Amino acid sequence: MTRLTLLALTTALAAPAAAQVDQGPKNVPQFEPAFDNQTRAPAVETTPAPNVEVVTDGLTHPWGIEVMPDGSYLVTERAGTLRMVTRDGEKMEPISGVPEVLARGQGGLLDVALAPDFEETREIFLTYAKPLQEGQNGTAAARAVLSEDGTQLTDVQDIFVQTPPAVPPKHFGSRIVLDDDYAYITTGEHSSDETRVFAQDLDKTYGKIIRVTHDGTVPDDNPFVNQEGARPEIWSTGHRNIQGADIHPETGQLWGLEHGPKGGDELNLITAGENYGWPVVSYGRRYNGPLIGSGEPRAEGFTEPRYYWDPVIAPGGFVFYDGEMFPEWQGDVLASSLNPGGLVRLTMDGDTVTGEERLVTDRGRIRDVEVDQNGAILLLTDKANGEILRVTNPDTSS
Repeated sequence: MTRLTLLALTTALAAPAAAQVDQGPKNVPQFEPAFDNQTRAPAVETTPAPNVEVVTDGLTHPWGIEVMPDGSYLVTERAGTLRMVTRDGEKMEPISGVPEVLARGQGGLLDVALAPDFEETREIFLTYAKPLQEGQNGTAAARAVLSEDGTQLTDVQDIFVQTPPAVPPKHFGSRIVLDDDYAYITTGEHSSDETRVFAQDLDKTYGKIIRVTHDGTVPDDNPFVNQEGARPEIWSTGHRNIQGADIHPETGQLWGLEHGPKGGDELNLITAGENYGWPVVSYGRRYNGPLIGSGEPRAEGFTEPRYYWDPVIAPGGFVFYDGEMFPEWQGDVLASSLNPGGLVRLTMDGDTVTGEERLVTDRGRIRDVEVDQNGAILLLTDKANGEILRVTNPDTSS
């Protein structure tokens, strides 16, 4: 080895590690990532910092937002209200015909999505906490037709109802993501010690991603269709509480973003039939201290998250950015954070995270993220006087 090579090697070994986002100590410091940049990726920075404006306020714990073809917004409020909001922030009266929801605990009216052919069919999809017999509940997804004037839902039909019924009003999920043929519905496992283990049970739809057609029919190529005792609508298993999901605009792959316990929030690349480990393995621990399940972060037979956070960001919705206003963000993950709050950006190289940034950290709990028609970012603040925020690039938004 030459002196020059030795000097170069010594310099490389002595170089300081790339700076990371300041996020505090780990809850489980003994757990190491399975591969580079699986957690605490190098910090990146957007300059100049984006502008943030309030489009409207006075929403009651808004949960999901969709951009309409005319540029207005369709927004859910957890208590059971669905309403239109104009681009200028005028809130319309609640839309009638919304299914009855269980507005208790973490339950209520949750996500909203437009059918790919909405302009022809006026069809929308909702997820919600559905009240069931004897005070029980479950995550449900429904489709409906929105009237031309945007005031009424008709032909409301459930396309999925979680089984079996649950008692705890927690961990419902739930996002719904649509492609031309299928609806992907995310669920939670209702949080209790008794119910969380159901995330591993194929005869129950707790802690799963579901795939059905737009009318609720189970596709013949779902991974467990021919497995005795398994629910045929299951697409993936071993999830805790998935409140974010999106399809990558270039690869067509489905990704999920889910809450961990105290540590261990996960960004997962979803593959049909795979098991993501909850509650057997986790990169977090119980809120009261003990480790989860086996006490290990990983084990044979379980799929690793592509990224995890410890401490948590408490994620809600997320999108892969696909717009013109922030060209340097193209293909990045934009995730909402409830705690500590804000917008989390992850830069990506294929399915690997290469950097992390925290933005809009002074607006509290962010529940959902959507990309507007002009490439601006729309955020929902989850509070009693909830807002729609619009995030713009000062260099390109004038």
